[in-house]
Amino acid sequence: MSMRQSILENIRDDIVHALRWPVRVVEDVQETIVGLREGRVTYRDIALTSLASIGALLFVVLLMFPVYWVINSSIAQGTPAANLYSQGIFASPSQWNVQAYEWLWGESNFFFDGGFPKGAGLGEIWTAFLGSNLANSLRLSIPTVAFSFLLIVPSAYTLSRHEFTGRKPLLYGYVMLTQVGGGLNIAALIALYVVFNAAGITNSHLALAMFYAAGAVPFNTWLLKTFMDNIPESYTEAALVDGASRRRIVWEVILPLTKPGLAVVLIFTFLAGWNEFVVAQLMLSADGYPLSVGLYQLVDDFATPWAQFAAYALTYATPVALIYFFSQRYVESGLSFGGMEG
Repeated sequence: MSMRQSILENIRDDIVHALRWPVRVVEDVQETIVGLREGRVTYRDIALTSLASIGALLFVVLLMFPVYWVINSSIAQGTPAANLYSQGIFASPSQWNVQAYEWLWGESNFFFDGGFPKGAGLGEIWTAFLGSNLANSLRLSIPTVAFSFLLIVPSAYTLSRHEFTGRKPLLYGYVMLTQVGGGLNIAALIALYVVFNAAGITNSHLALAMFYAAGAVPFNTWLLKTFMDNIPESYTEAALVDGASRRRIVWEVILPLTKPGLAVVLIFTFLAGWNEFVVAQLMLSADGYPLSVGLYQLVDDFATPWAQFAAYALTYATPVALIYFFSQRYVESGLSFGGMEG
């Protein structure tokens, strides 16, 4: 099975697992009842488990309350500026509506430039999409991931599997460079703008994606290298004995075993292009703004449309939440991967 097929199968398993939670609850209750009858489970065990579950549930509710607050704000009734300060923390469901989401689809620049063009043909719809904030964010995020992986994977493999002159200084240099990406100050931003302006690429999503990838490479290369370090050398040696080339070993041995690390790197590199705000606002013109800048443009000192702002923010955060959800199994397996025996 190829790595792509394995990932798709795992995604399908995650979806099925999430949809089967009511079945699992019923099975656990039935098992507990049988355990009581057979004496394997006591009422004290049930009480302790119930208290622990209630405590965990309360903790989750506390953590998820801000999400509830934003969701409730996005469906608050009234003017676009309606929010929970006027609706109350637990507003009645009768006060809810989807006007903010209708605005998001039909009037905002989130999905289409100027909103969905009603009565338009496929060509006009596609053109409107290409001018949207979402399309601009994809123009940044997808090349950022592509450029990052083109550099990170071979670099991590080389640093993990090969000894060469200057390897240790290079590794220490990578550690130092991990502190550079997010530490841009005003002087650095001005210098960056001058360089981009001199090169005539101040409004280029591709150039900005290359900049994001450059900032993501050092840390993620070091991170992926630590995953590759945990792969026993015996696997590579066995593949070499079987006549496999270095390229085939990387593709069929190293990368499948490094899926937890690749998943983490995918998250970090995608977020590097998806969430960045300051440089995008500085380097791009208004028609090239991504979702992060589009969200900021909704803020007004006197009349911020909180319902629209919340709907925009929730929809903007959804892809990130989905990536975390479907990458969870790889991240968890990576935590125990270091315990493998060679």
